[in-house]
Amino acid sequence: MPLETTVIQDKLTDKFGDKVTGFVQQHDIFSFEVDSNSMNDVMRFLKEDETLRFNFLTDICGVHYPDFEKDRQLAVVYHMHNWMDNVRIRFKCFLNGDKPEVDTATNLFLGANWQERETYDFYGIIFKGHPQLKRILNMDEMESFPMRKEFPMEDGGRTDKDDRFFGRTTDNANNNLK
Repeated sequence: MPLETTVIQDKLTDKFGDKVTGFVQQHDIFSFEVDSNSMNDVMRFLKEDETLRFNFLTDICGVHYPDFEKDRQLAVVYHMHNWMDNVRIRFKCFLNGDKPEVDTATNLFLGANWQERETYDFYGIIFKGHPQLKRILNMDEMESFPMRKEFPMEDGGRTDKDDRFFGRTTDNANNNLK
């Protein structure tokens, strides 16, 4: 009998209560939110429970929500896979934008090592207890985190990007390019 999303939700809410919320089915993946202080306990339960058996950590990534309240500006998204029942789940932990910290998952999945380093490198999320949290793709001297939405999309000083040249202005006087 395949693993149903209601079973996953019931087991998690029975064990963790309001530390797991927002259960929803999105694009064939069961998704929910986990309190960041409980992430490691929830992940361990998902992995070790004899019914759930989410034995593979597929991915860890970050998301920046600059318009959200300060306590929810950054998030870590975890994707796990139960190979026996071929079920995938996704859960998200929201973090404070000023001090984004969450426990490492390297104590549960060795593959989390590089995934957490990449997430740190691009979003500045600190994985507490990580064995060697340092930049993996960007230069060590870099002070910013390039995937955060903190910089303008285009260089305002570029003259070749003038909207008048592409007919994007509503002022007809500016459309006359002599």
